[in-house]
Amino acid sequence: MKSTKFLSVLLVISLVLSSCKQEKKDGATLPEETVENTIKYVVKSEATNVKWVAYKTTEKVPVGGEFATLNFEDKGGATPEEALNNLEFSIPVSSLFTKDETRDEKLKTSFFGAMLNPELLKGKIKYADNTYSADITMNGVTANLPLEVSITDDRRVSMKGTMNLKDWDALGALESLNKVCFDLHKGADGVSKTWEDVAIEVNTFLREK
Repeated sequence: MKSTKFLSVLLVISLVLSSCKQEKKDGATLPEETVENTIKYVVKSEATNVKWVAYKTTEKVPVGGEFATLNFEDKGGATPEEALNNLEFSIPVSSLFTKDETRDEKLKTSFFGAMLNPELLKGKIKYADNTYSADITMNGVTANLPLEVSITDDRRVSMKGTMNLKDWDALGALESLNKVCFDLHKGADGVSKTWEDVAIEVNTFLREK
């Protein structure tokens, strides 16, 4: 009799455990660990830098610089394209750096200072139809900048584009800059010129989580 009762108890326990396992299986959702495993590429601000090249004189002499600060939240994806697509960023103009303090001050006050909302540049990277671009907001204007993007096997990303300042209604700011740099922007022909196009290059590294 005791043996029968014992077997009955074991049977009940077995049925309960089986039922619990079935319920977990039927109502299962992807565990967080599985979702996280789909993120294989992460772009981070500390691994990203923005360089630019402007031009002066008729001979189009390059003048290079960078923005030391680029702000955005870490963004991941299962592919490099997914990680980069829809990444929103902002750049404080105060972080502009050219290794020449006098030039830096002129750019901040006479160029960006002549614009609307001179403190901050904003943007959003877009990927569609195998093509990259960035919607950039500057001088109160948002315009699209096509990008040439290369991604190496070791996860290094290079994004290049050329801004034409008239697309951001910034020719007035360019004229303001040329006035304070008039003599410095003279070439051998005696003509003072500051060009409308500015080359942009963004480099980053796609981390693993």
